[in-house]
Amino acid sequence: METTFHFLLYRAFHAQRSFLRPRLFALGLGSGQPKLLAYTAEHPGCRPKELAAYYEIDPAAVSRMLDALEKAGFMERRQDKESRRGARLYLTSAGETACAGWEKACRETQDRMLRGFSEAEQAQFAALLERAYRNLHDGQEKAPWES
Repeated sequence: METTFHFLLYRAFHAQRSFLRPRLFALGLGSGQPKLLAYTAEHPGCRPKELAAYYEIDPAAVSRMLDALEKAGFMERRQDKESRRGARLYLTSAGETACAGWEKACRETQDRMLRGFSEAEQAQFAALLERAYRNLHDGQEKAPWES
């Protein structure tokens, strides 16, 4: 059995995705879309470039996901009053419902994944994952979520 940290992290990530995937599809969402809904729910009126920067993904990929979310009725783009070319993003009522369902699925996944972990272990695990993330972004003063 492979015991390298990389492999163990991959297996945990894969198990999490496998556990969440049926819940994702039951909500009518595609891969990668829930995070855009979650960010927009927390930041109504955000711009697509903010999503790309926060999640460190290609703006073109964000644009394609937003097109699909808009077509499915989960999100709407409104003209940015400060910029004629820009758009602001807002969830529709269907988007709010899907986002709430996704958050519930994530809480259930987290509860299952961390079953048997004490509160102190959970906090330490979160801190270690954040530290590992920062190590991979060597030289950055702040993580994207702190900007």
